[in-house]
Amino acid sequence: MYDAALTLFAERGYHGTALSQIASMLGIRTPSLYNHIHAKQDLLRDVLTRTTEGVWQDYQEAVEGVDDVVERLSRATRVYALRHAQHRREALVVNRDIANLEEPARTHVLELRRSHARAIQGLIDEGIEAGRFSEPNSTLAAFGVLEMCVSIARWFRDDGPLSAEEVADKYSELALRVAGVV
Repeated sequence: MYDAALTLFAERGYHGTALSQIASMLGIRTPSLYNHIHAKQDLLRDVLTRTTEGVWQDYQEAVEGVDDVVERLSRATRVYALRHAQHRREALVVNRDIANLEEPARTHVLELRRSHARAIQGLIDEGIEAGRFSEPNSTLAAFGVLEMCVSIARWFRDDGPLSAEEVADKYSELALRVAGVV
């Protein structure tokens, strides 16, 4: 059910997807869905919460135990870019349909997103303080790094000229340039 909802939300948006379409994709009648969910909102909450919690977990695992701030920014960007290449449907739904998520789940998801953005900015601030990055505006640099990764979900294709790993590697290099690695 989760996968069917995710596919349709990515293709049509939350409001453009009817429960009857999800049921049809699963080969069941719409009333049968209510044996598993209370409302369509439950499916959106699950997609956005799982995805955003996964992004935060990816970040933490990528930087854990790494002392060098340049390497941490590189790893954090690589894992974020890779997630957007390998989980395009989730990325599209999270970035397009957050406004449709009801409270308190919306606040939870937005706080995780802010934590991730602050963490990236914190890496850049740390690198500036240590003389490793030259970009003076860490807020703008962090925004640039995050947004370039988010865009991957809109253009990346598995059958394209670069693999997801190659794109992620290149984006981690670009992030270091944005931060002004010295």
